[in-house]
Amino acid sequence: MPTEYSTIHVIITIAYLLASVLFIFGLKGLTHPRTAVRGNLLGATGMFIAVIVTLLYQEVVSFQLIIAGVVIGGLIGAVLAVKIEMTAMPQLVALFNGFGGGASVLVAGGELVKATSDPGLQALIAIAASGLIGAVTFWGSLVAFGKLQGVGVPDAPVRYPGEQIVKIILLLASIIFGIMMVMDFTAIGYYWYLVILASVLGVLLVIAIGGADMPVVIALLNSYSGLAAAATGFVLSNNVLIIAGSLVGASGLILTNIMCKAMNRSLANVLFGGFGAVDTSKPADDIYANVKATSPDELAMLLETSRRVVLVPGYGMAVSQAQHAVRDLFNLLESKGVEMEFGVHPVAGRMPGHMNVLLAEADIPYDKLKEMDEVNSILEQTDVAIVIGANDVVNPVARTDPNSPIAGMPIIDVDKAKTVIVIKRSLSPGFAGIPNPLFALDNALMLFGDGKKMIQETVTALKEG
Repeated sequence: MPTEYSTIHVIITIAYLLASVLFIFGLKGLTHPRTAVRGNLLGATGMFIAVIVTLLYQEVVSFQLIIAGVVIGGLIGAVLAVKIEMTAMPQLVALFNGFGGGASVLVAGGELVKATSDPGLQALIAIAASGLIGAVTFWGSLVAFGKLQGVGVPDAPVRYPGEQIVKIILLLASIIFGIMMVMDFTAIGYYWYLVILASVLGVLLVIAIGGADMPVVIALLNSYSGLAAAATGFVLSNNVLIIAGSLVGASGLILTNIMCKAMNRSLANVLFGGFGAVDTSKPADDIYANVKATSPDELAMLLETSRRVVLVPGYGMAVSQAQHAVRDLFNLLESKGVEMEFGVHPVAGRMPGHMNVLLAEADIPYDKLKEMDEVNSILEQTDVAIVIGANDVVNPVARTDPNSPIAGMPIIDVDKAKTVIVIKRSLSPGFAGIPNPLFALDNALMLFGDGKKMIQETVTALKEG
């Protein structure tokens, strides 16, 4: 082996090792809001090193094409970064997952097309895995995007007789085509048949899942995209891609497990249970017979005499973009000596950490964001609990009705506060499709209206008072 060749590969190995270490420390930084920005920078630096080394020392297409791709992709990314609203972040994350899966399908297919000799058993199996997982990820992510964006796909689960059998047949057929491709790498058509079947499987897997489960689905699709990337790393014999993909796959599975525990449900139940496909036609008149409405002025008076306030955000806060108004309320109450904290449920919103991102964007101090168990321990000593747009994650039925779709799901116990103020446009149910008796409790008041407007009017009333 020539000395120059050996030196180049030593440089590549060291650079990839450094990039992998930066990925690991980057992920560690993302575990806490205080270190999240640094974690992102570390991960981005690692990716920059990996990309530069790959471009300089690996066999790649012409640099003209690469530069054109960087320019086009950079422009699209810059426009999205400026234009995307925080309420649309879950949809954007779903698309990112899908693009990762789609890239794996194309790269693996390209390697198979250009192969002039047998790539070897390991590479062929990796190509089949990339095609299968990548196609499921791409099309599943597009369906998730459609559900979140409300475009072309119903938010509720789409169920049909024999659906599980259909999915099993599609999976088995995809595997069979994969095996046939491995046995004869020149039969490239088998790979694309595999991709087509896996694409249909990806659509059917996600279309049967309701909007309430989107945080789990996004985390799982993120894991799929990592596994597809790792498989593509084996196709390309690229160590850093294998490591990065494995890290993403493992972290996605860990996050998925956390989300499932927060909903007291198994992953199988999420994927095959059709959560949200419940009978919503049952009248809620009896449950809501004693609902009492309030006003921003009354809420302001309650807050004036409070010592501790807990606010529980939900997707309604994201929709109304009330996070900055909430920050104004927080600053005002703190200036009056009122202690205000935020109870964040793990599955509040449409993606993991959705509420944390919104509140951080509004410059709410990190130490004021409390996890579910921590905030539950102080709610009995809380004067006013304010719920903005959350529904299922504060529904006491989860504790009291074993037959409920959300039975056993850990919730934020706002009903234990002295007074509960629920800010919602109406009494409509949450994603689970069931009424919430919290709204009619003796210590609960409903403040009907847009979350942002109601908070702003409350702030105005507090200042005038």
